[in-house]
Amino acid sequence: MKYPGYHQSREMSATNESIGFDIPSYMASVGRQARAAGRCLARSGTDVRNEALRGIADTIESSALELKQANRHDLEAGRARGLSSALLDRLTLTDSRIAAMALGLRQIAELPDPVGEVNELKFRPSGIQVGRMRVPLGVIGIIYESRPNVTADAAGLCIKSGNASVLRGGSEAIHSNQAISRCINQGLEQAGLPSDSVQVIETTDRSAVGELLRMVQYIDVIIPRGGKGLIERISQESRIPVIKHLDGICHVYVDDQADLDKAVSIAHNSKTQRYGVCNAMETLLVAQAVAAELLPRLQSLFERDQVELRGCQKTRQLLGNIEPATEQDWSTEYLAPVLSIRVVADMDEAMDHIQTYGSHHTDSIITEDYSKSWRFLREVDSSSVMVNASTRFSDGFEYGLGAEIGISTDKLHVRGPVGLEGLTNQKFVVIGNGNVRQ
Repeated sequence: MKYPGYHQSREMSATNESIGFDIPSYMASVGRQARAAGRCLARSGTDVRNEALRGIADTIESSALELKQANRHDLEAGRARGLSSALLDRLTLTDSRIAAMALGLRQIAELPDPVGEVNELKFRPSGIQVGRMRVPLGVIGIIYESRPNVTADAAGLCIKSGNASVLRGGSEAIHSNQAISRCINQGLEQAGLPSDSVQVIETTDRSAVGELLRMVQYIDVIIPRGGKGLIERISQESRIPVIKHLDGICHVYVDDQADLDKAVSIAHNSKTQRYGVCNAMETLLVAQAVAAELLPRLQSLFERDQVELRGCQKTRQLLGNIEPATEQDWSTEYLAPVLSIRVVADMDEAMDHIQTYGSHHTDSIITEDYSKSWRFLREVDSSSVMVNASTRFSDGFEYGLGAEIGISTDKLHVRGPVGLEGLTNQKFVVIGNGNVRQ
């Protein structure tokens, strides 16, 4: 059964051939359809949205051959364009990655639905009840690069949270994203939801991104996923609120009251568990009182893993022949086996360093001092602040969110990993029984 107000036919054909000459008209059409579909999706029930997610997962699995064929077109074009082996790997859809997309959608279907939840409902002296209801944001525009699985992940999170979405993937994945889009549309229709609840932009023309960033009447929030250059451009050009983070310059501070065995394990894991991720440690700060004992132990581990160390003058005096850390190093997100190290006098100097050079992403203190740990939690202004834990835990799955659409270092609406609740907002609801204000 279709929801009232939903029309199956699109206003225009969204092929590259038909829209190449009129991007503004095409994007306006996408926006209108998203807004209409969003109203239908917002009033749908949890069971219907879960049915759609499971239907999409089933369709993705049954369409594995078609997905791989579409992906081959992208890979061939990528090789012809000279894409690196790393980018080609991110672009590739294998059987296991297709299965993982389907599994991810089923996992999202099992998550608690935040939409419609009412809390803090209290009686006021006037006799009214006042509370807050969690509601979808509306229409979410997501701009991303390379990995086709983001199409399924983003669509799934938006559907579950009752939001329509407009997805603009990278040109290098256009065929793969369109094939996944057909699976999404089929699953939505089978559940009786508008296929326009999720629209994947069908043109590689870059001017479509500019149009999307100006569609204030149709799009409620923009979420970019990709490299720093992409996110900077979107942040500068968008007339729509953006949920984003630019850098992941994450710190681990080893206090003079640290358990050094814990410190060695946590610092090593924070850097080497994965290098090219935004929650990897990029700068290690060490209290001067423990530096002479701790740093040689860490040096042997990092050298074993071929991590290049760059240090302040005190660090180099303790460790010998390592590269000097420059001013630029302290504000660099390496995303590589490179680590900058600074010896500091105490926690205050460490927090000053984090405030000066950090990116408000994730920072951790290693200490057995209860008072210091709580000072660090209160005073370090990052979206995730940790005590005696690896920065690599800064992740939606590890936080129990089930999945995430990105990480926010902004201060408004949502900070840290953005899961289902982060894709909703709260509005006040008032319940009365004929009450009038005196």
